[in-house]
Amino acid sequence: MQLTDEGRSILVFAAYHELLSGQPVREVVLDDGLGHQASTSGQSELSDAGLIRIDGNRAHITEEGEQVLASLLNSIRSLTGG
Repeated sequence: MQLTDEGRSILVFAAYHELLSGQPVREVVLDDGLGHQASTSGQSELSDAGLIRIDGNRAHITEEGEQVLASLLNSIRSLTGG
């Protein structure tokens, strides 16, 4: 799978929240109404790849997306001694 940084940024945002909370992240807000908005091309990219399902201003992470997110988190932990 080849993703752009715009697509990656949405997964990194989910990883950020999972690292902070210690809980699995199953969805992310795409537009908080306060000026923070996920890239529309990143949204399309992840949706087309089957990693997220968009529902309004939220992206629900699919099973395949959860696997990619878990791999991302494992890589971060591995590279930082955790």
